[in-house]
Amino acid sequence: MKRSLHNGPATPGTPSAPSAGTTLPTSTASQVIPTPPQAASSDIATPAPEPIPLRKQRDYRLLWTARTISITGSEVSKLAIPLTAITLLAASPFQMGLLTAVASLPALLFGLQSGAIADRLIRHRPLMIACELVSCAAAATVPMAWLLGLLNVPWLIIIALVIGTAGVLFKAANFPHLAAVVSPAQRTEAMAGFHASYSVASVSGPGLAGLLVQILTAPLAVLAEALSFLTSALLLRKIRTPEQNEPAATRGMWRDVVEGLRACVTHPILRALLGAGVTINFFATAYVAVYMLYMVNTLGIPKSLIGVLIALGGAGGLLGAWITTRLSKRYGENRILLISVIFFPVEILAVGLIDGPLWWKLSLLAITGTMSGAVVVAFATCMGAISLRETSPELRGRVNATMTFAVQGVIALGGLAGGVLAEFVGLRQVILISALGVATSAIWIWTSPLRQNHRRPTTPPQETPDRHSTRSQTLDELISSKRHTSA
Repeated sequence: MKRSLHNGPATPGTPSAPSAGTTLPTSTASQVIPTPPQAASSDIATPAPEPIPLRKQRDYRLLWTARTISITGSEVSKLAIPLTAITLLAASPFQMGLLTAVASLPALLFGLQSGAIADRLIRHRPLMIACELVSCAAAATVPMAWLLGLLNVPWLIIIALVIGTAGVLFKAANFPHLAAVVSPAQRTEAMAGFHASYSVASVSGPGLAGLLVQILTAPLAVLAEALSFLTSALLLRKIRTPEQNEPAATRGMWRDVVEGLRACVTHPILRALLGAGVTINFFATAYVAVYMLYMVNTLGIPKSLIGVLIALGGAGGLLGAWITTRLSKRYGENRILLISVIFFPVEILAVGLIDGPLWWKLSLLAITGTMSGAVVVAFATCMGAISLRETSPELRGRVNATMTFAVQGVIALGGLAGGVLAEFVGLRQVILISALGVATSAIWIWTSPLRQNHRRPTTPPQETPDRHSTRSQTLDELISSKRHTSA
């Protein structure tokens, strides 16, 4: 489990996670005007038509392709920009630290506000296209400035801040936009597809980056990122699905942000997802902080093979996306989440306890690494689908932003804690503590209503304009006036 949760449709990881109003019942989806018995019988007697498979839906293909290309370009820049700073600009360790830190700074500074902005929009796609175009223009200035002799480290830091801020806004808008493009019955499959593309990008991106840097030099390789953003914007512009979201009533930025925070904390399912996501990412990042040192110095794994083991996690992610899509139709997202969370500590525990000849270590680490990649994607996919299911439309942006802020924000704390703790207790002890800590995430999931309501509804809730109106009215009464998430 070299990877932590990321925001899926919005980032991968993450696991992303989203939604529901304050003091809402277990499922916001249940808040509709009661249907008369005659109407209910009629609905049951007339089964809903089977939705068109996602692979045949033009708009979903466009959205998925746009995200895959954009993510791959970002993976290229993760290598190209630092190499530019090191090889061409002679960046100091302090400057490299700043360049690394600013990549996550926008999420901490603007993450919560971006959700409030997204919930105020009638259409989310124009904001997404604008974010991609701004990122394209910013990335394109790197090779231009280098060719003109103007490039320096502060320039790279500013570019990282601009692209990071645009990415935060994009993710906040992308989550509710997915609900417009994909029907409720297909959201788990859609999110699995996004996580699969993230897994492919995480495996192929560094190799592509190395090839481009070698052929074009590091600054020109950043052009690949600019072109990926531009291509993504053009593909998004071709999507035809109409958006007519009902914007949430605003009472000011701060109150809107607090409303998203309150929704995550008071809704029992969202609270469980948030608690599990934060717990997993904190201890998983503490493990990642000492992983390389332990593998090389303690286990004696050849450096050339560590990259192969990490790549197996990406391959496992593809397997996890494929399995989750099929199992969710039969068993439901709740049950997959309940089972997958149990397997989270397996790889970390194997790394901490393994001993013996090199072939045995490599074999066990390959198996557990692949399994871990599958588990991460399965958990993150179901986490995002359940969060979207539990949310009320007018809170989707804010709750998703809140989940992302918490689940991703804890990564820095986990890495710092792992490094400091290793100085006092040793590498193996930190890994075992991390395994135990990750295992406690199951408590959040297994003590939540997810355990009691593990059966998938036979008929997915249909979101009609009337239903949206009812939800909005009920929510306004209850509040008297956010995943990550994820994987």
